Amino acid sequence: MQMALSTHHIPRPDYANDPEGYPASEATRAAFQIQVLKEEEIAKMRVVSRMSREILDLAASHVKPGITTDEIDAVVHEATIARNAYPSPLNYRCFPKSVCTSINEIICHGIPDQHVSVYFDGYHGDVNGTYPVGKISEEDTNLIRTTRECLDASIKMCKPGALFRDIGKVIEPIATANGCSVVRSYTGHGIHKLFHTVPNIPHYAKNKAVGTMRPGMTFTIEPMINLGPSYAADEHWPDKWTCTTSDGNHSAQFEETLL
Repeated sequence: MQMALSTHHIPRPDYANDPEGYPASEATRAAFQIQVLKEEEIAKMRVVSRMSREILDLAASHVKPGITTDEIDAVVHEATIARNAYPSPLNYRCFPKSVCTSINEIICHGIPDQHVSVYFDGYHGDVNGTYPVGKISEEDTNLIRTTRECLDASIKMCKPGALFRDIGKVIEPIATANGCSVVRSYTGHGIHKLFHTVPNIPHYAKNKAVGTMRPGMTFTIEPMINLGPSYAADEHWPDKWTCTTSDGNHSAQFEETLL
């Protein structure tokens, strides 16, 4: 497991010290109930979410032709530790790096994925972005633009009383209209003291997600959008994390944490 800089002096989530990386807190009864956070808890979520965004933007500033994903991972790891925070992906279910970089046809969980998650003061933040490296094709430019549009449109519909299942109803028509498809195998999720918890947030239409938005709920929206009509995400590398498109087409993702 990566330890470029020691994290032993920093408060860590339960899975950080577990040899199997098992998040026992995510198996408790409370983990299956959508939590409504108190004001002081929301304040902590704002701090860690801003920190996550700051670190992602720092990592993105290093993206250029020739840089390796390991070098990006080192930037994220060192920036997180410097803030007395813990990189949430590190040892989560034995994930070996501090940032998840997914390139081209990789949908998510590439080792190391430009997906920055930070644990600070007992709470997790989670953000994600897709970045062009040098000059890219018009097709890929459209893919990135479409994915961002999907996320932004879905955020606009979020308000007290809105249904979680309607998020996908906003996202999928935008993707389809731009010659893309929505990955169905991975969803957004609740986040707070737990890294991943309810509610589940599917990004496709006609889903069966349960729940209504209320003030104090915190969750992510993180659509994974593929070029072309195939939304399949059934291909995994031997590392058991890296997930790719089934047809080799490129994929993009953006994510924000909503409070």
